[in-house]
Amino acid sequence: MPKRARHFTQKYPNIALALVTVIIIVVGTYAPAESGNNTRADRTISLLGMVVFLGAFYATSRDRGKINFLAVFGGTAAQFILGLLVLKTKAGYDVFDFIGEMAKKLLGYSSDGTVFLTNKSVLSAGWFLIAVVPAVIFFVAFVQLLQYWGWIGWLVGHFATVFTYLLGISGAEAVVAAASPFIGQGESAVLIRQFMPRLTDAELHQVMTSGFATIAGSVMSAYMQMGISPVAIVSSCVMSIPASIALSKLRYPETGEPVTRGKAPLHNEEHEELANMEEGRPGVRRQESCYVAGQVVEEEKPYNGLHAVGLGSWLGLKIAGMIVASVLVIMALLGLADGLLGWWGSYINVPQLSIQLILGYLLYPVAFLLGVDRTNNGGSDLRKVAELLGIKIVANEFVAYGDLTSDPQYSTLSSRSRVIAMYALCGFGNFSAVGIQIGALTQLAPGRSADVARVALSALITGIVATLTSANIAGMLIDGAGLQ
Repeated sequence: MPKRARHFTQKYPNIALALVTVIIIVVGTYAPAESGNNTRADRTISLLGMVVFLGAFYATSRDRGKINFLAVFGGTAAQFILGLLVLKTKAGYDVFDFIGEMAKKLLGYSSDGTVFLTNKSVLSAGWFLIAVVPAVIFFVAFVQLLQYWGWIGWLVGHFATVFTYLLGISGAEAVVAAASPFIGQGESAVLIRQFMPRLTDAELHQVMTSGFATIAGSVMSAYMQMGISPVAIVSSCVMSIPASIALSKLRYPETGEPVTRGKAPLHNEEHEELANMEEGRPGVRRQESCYVAGQVVEEEKPYNGLHAVGLGSWLGLKIAGMIVASVLVIMALLGLADGLLGWWGSYINVPQLSIQLILGYLLYPVAFLLGVDRTNNGGSDLRKVAELLGIKIVANEFVAYGDLTSDPQYSTLSSRSRVIAMYALCGFGNFSAVGIQIGALTQLAPGRSADVARVALSALITGIVATLTSANIAGMLIDGAGLQ
């Protein structure tokens, strides 16, 4: 590096990092040749949307003077580079395609158990219950086995170390961010439960944001079974990890001193023994915390691999039951709300009034800023994607993905609009998840319930927008053909 350039980067590191990030994004966005459904005008709108989202978070930052620009610019650059690798390089796409296909094949083995319990004809019925529940139970049990062997801890620990040193975040934040796509929004916080009572407000905000911005491996399997592109799901989850860090540190900068700064801790018996000694409790309990239906419960540690699978199967059944029950109730409540709105709409000459119609117009500007196709079907793609976004936020991503793949009105979406929708819906950012996260974190740190509640809404918005910025990047880089 020339002496003058080296002096500039040492004196103005944030400006230098910002310039590098801008150059990467602008060159990566506009250098590739145009295609039919990804013109430079389309890319410009997606890029504009990302700038608007980041600008809005900077304008509403809790303390602009304390923003960690290394996390903001580094996270944004990492998110875009990951998008480039997946969507603009054959090697990157092949890697994520391989991961997605292997995950899909792995989850497909759950059908062997389904056939044993029923028969082969059931697999072709197309029922949500049959497609989702066995895969969820099998995957949770498999993850429990990997955790018992120590593979999940090894993988998460290495990811966390990278985030800690490259983005300048605390170890606790890095662990949760790295773990969220693997084991979910509640279980990831369990990994740092011994530090939960001492987290700063900014760390709590980041922990919650990571959960809202990504989806867990257990439900990832369900979306693949529903027909969503494995590449879109896996890449969206990975891209949303640095995005959640960047936006959280922009919206809620660190003003305290994290106890895990510079360290990437994972829960183990040594940590638990230390925590017990600090609280005056001798010894180590042979139990571990487990997150189920908004509560953290104590479960016996697995004695061996077979025991781990058994415990995981029971946990998977609980999670699958929670998914089935919540989807059933939410769909029924949405039907009730639509019935009441239709009844009221008949008196004001709007008989088609519904939740979807209202959300379609409220979130229309958001769909436009994502870069959704503006010409297909007279521009109706904008309203339809906005409806899906609203359903995802009000209900959950299960319902939204179900509509995207099975509702005939969304079958006319262009390939560009469909890919952007796949990315935009890939996160736990919905109102019901707020209750789940508050319940989980307050169980882990009862004395911090007020702090958790105070940052929850901000974290929800941040997590939702983190997922949307991944959709922005998809809009800048993809022509849509490869992810159908």
